[in-house]
Amino acid sequence: MNDLFYILDASAFINGFEPKSQFNFTVSLITDEVKDLKSKILLDQAIEEGKIIIKEPKEEFIEELNEIISKSGDDLRLSEADKKLLALALDLKSENENIKVLTDDYSMQNVLKIIDIPYDSIITEGIKGIYNWVKTCEGCKKEFDADYPFDDCEICGSKVFKRRIKTY
Repeated sequence: MNDLFYILDASAFINGFEPKSQFNFTVSLITDEVKDLKSKILLDQAIEEGKIIIKEPKEEFIEELNEIISKSGDDLRLSEADKKLLALALDLKSENENIKVLTDDYSMQNVLKIIDIPYDSIITEGIKGIYNWVKTCEGCKKEFDADYPFDDCEICGSKVFKRRIKTY
């Protein structure tokens, strides 16, 4: 069996994950999300020592991920760093690597459940089901596509919010 490759979200560094093997990956944008001094020092040290590898996903996996998250509505909730990290997970999975993503981000966990990639939380319990997100008007309850560009409903003028729908 292949060694386990860890793909690390910022929450892994912020919440004290210490790399135990040389198979730890993240993307450059994630390193920008680590702000507190202690976590930043530990992250920089791990990168210097070669315990964490900065790797960017291939473009085809970014495109594949964007298609998946546009259907689930998770594109409404994920940062660019999150999307790149998830695309990296798809990339490494395609190489038949034994991978696990470490994240406390529920939106990322939702996508990982959808694409069937294992994950672990660092300090939270993690999600239980799979959810989709829909933009919905507070007033008339009209549902809008994820790319609806306005904060107010075009029909009644009420505020539009993101609503979670359990699908699994």
